[in-house]
Amino acid sequence: MIKISTEELASIFKKHGLKLTTQRLAIYETLLKRKDHPTTENIYKSLINDYPTISLGTVYSTLHLFKDLGLIQELNFSDGNIRYDPNTKVHINLVCSKCGNITDYNNEKVKEVWQLIISDLKIKPKGQRIDLYYECEKCKRD
Repeated sequence: MIKISTEELASIFKKHGLKLTTQRLAIYETLLKRKDHPTTENIYKSLINDYPTISLGTVYSTLHLFKDLGLIQELNFSDGNIRYDPNTKVHINLVCSKCGNITDYNNEKVKEVWQLIISDLKIKPKGQRIDLYYECEKCKRD
C-alpha cells in the first residue's frame, strides 16, 4: 500500500481541479487505517461521530473519486457487496468464502509473476485484481 502524504494528496486533487476537503481527507485516512477492505457503510459509520454533517452520499462519491484518481481499488463481489482497498500495488486478496473477511497477501514472487504475465502479453494493464477464496482459520473452527 502506498501512503500518500496530505500534501501529495492535495497536489493530486489540485492537478485535477479538485479541492481536498476535510471530509475527503478523513475518508482517505480512515480507509488507510482499516485493514478489512471496508464497505462504504463501514467507512460512514467510522466517521459519523467525528463528522456529524457527513452524509453517506459524500462517502460514496468520494470513494468513487478516489477510485477514478487511482488512489484505491473498488472490489465488486457477486453477492452485491462493494469493498474498497487502498492497496493498489500487485497483491492477492485472500477472501474467506464463509465470513467474507479479506486480507492482503503481498509477496515479491507475486510481483515477479505479474511482470512476466504482462511482459508475455505485451500490454500495459490499467489495474489488476487477484482474489483467492478459501476458508479462514476462524471459520474452520466454527
